[in-house]
Amino acid sequence: MHFKYVRIQGQELAENTMYAKGVFSMCWQLIQNDVMDEEDAELYKEIDSWFAENLPWPPQCKNQEKVVCFFKTENSEEMMKMIRPALWLLERYHHPYYVVYTNTPGEIVYEDQYQIVVKVPGVLQIDRVQESWSPEEEEETGAEQI
Repeated sequence: MHFKYVRIQGQELAENTMYAKGVFSMCWQLIQNDVMDEEDAELYKEIDSWFAENLPWPPQCKNQEKVVCFFKTENSEEMMKMIRPALWLLERYHHPYYVVYTNTPGEIVYEDQYQIVVKVPGVLQIDRVQESWSPEEEEETGAEQI
């Protein structure tokens, strides 16, 4: 299976988007909360500086609009190589993260060579959990067996 986009995100939600925080926000939070030691914080600041110099800053992000960013998988090899030390830092400080691949990130409002920016949906939809259809549960509850 081929995916067009990848995002590294955490479990916590960003207040302005109500969407999972990205890798850069998670690392800065560790620094601001004095979790990272000074040497590791300097390493992250070098990583962040490299991205600031090499990755365009989308206007929607500058304006703090309700958007999230994804790397393009087709040209993200260099970006992913440079982000690996940040992932190592997250692991070192036991900060969980997920690498999310998708072909359907949402409505694209910005695109450059390396990334896309998508609008965060205006309203979160919370659905009820479907009733279990597990055969084991049917046996436990005495439900009719097929």
